[in-house]
Amino acid sequence: MINRRDFLKNTAIGIAGITLPLAAFEIIRPEKILANMSGTSKTRWVFLVDTYKCVGCGLCVKACKNENEIPYDANVTRTWVERYVITKDGKLHADTPKGARDGFTTSRIELGQGKYEEIRDEDIIKAFFVPKLCNQCENPPCVQVCPVGATYQVPDGVVLVDRKWCIGCGYCIMGCPYGVRFFHPKYHTAEKCNFCYHRITKGLKTACVSACPFGARQIGNLKDPGDPVTKVIMTERVGILKEEYGTKPQVFYLGLDREVK
Repeated sequence: MINRRDFLKNTAIGIAGITLPLAAFEIIRPEKILANMSGTSKTRWVFLVDTYKCVGCGLCVKACKNENEIPYDANVTRTWVERYVITKDGKLHADTPKGARDGFTTSRIELGQGKYEEIRDEDIIKAFFVPKLCNQCENPPCVQVCPVGATYQVPDGVVLVDRKWCIGCGYCIMGCPYGVRFFHPKYHTAEKCNFCYHRITKGLKTACVSACPFGARQIGNLKDPGDPVTKVIMTERVGILKEEYGTKPQVFYLGLDREVK
């Protein structure tokens, strides 16, 4: 049986790409998206990821680290990019070396601990990149399990962390089904993506959105029908990760199928 300390350690390693968790992907209909919205705020921040456009360059990861005080060489990151490769034998191979901080510089799949898997180009039938970040759930389990209120949700839907209140118990890390939370290597408090809240509340884009040269990442207001992001979410085939957990994630994906599971 794994103890709590080892569980937390493995969670942090998973985010860094050494033990890569895959996530079930489900297509979600517009009427269900609208039904998931709550609150009286005129803003509901949501994220749109277009996997057709992502090339795995890692510029978003670098920008996030620089903007949010995550040491460049730290084995954790607020956002990362996963590479998926499907081979002719039906197997799904995935990795995210250093969270894709430096992009993907080799065709070898990294298994962790210095081990690699060689895949021949002629054996590949499909390959794609999937950016990951906090899903800013409408029903966030991390908020529910925090015993001191250090993790909390603001009216526009974003889940924040107050470092002054965090006691480092790790319950939020264990409670998140998406593996997006970790301990900050300097402050030793719970950490995660917050949609660059200090930027979006001033009318700016998130660091990762600004850094992406291909438009693979976008942020918008789901309660504004005229918002370009909202229009895409309501009219195109988008999906969410791990719908079965009932968290109502607010990061929507274009271009994914059930291979990501």
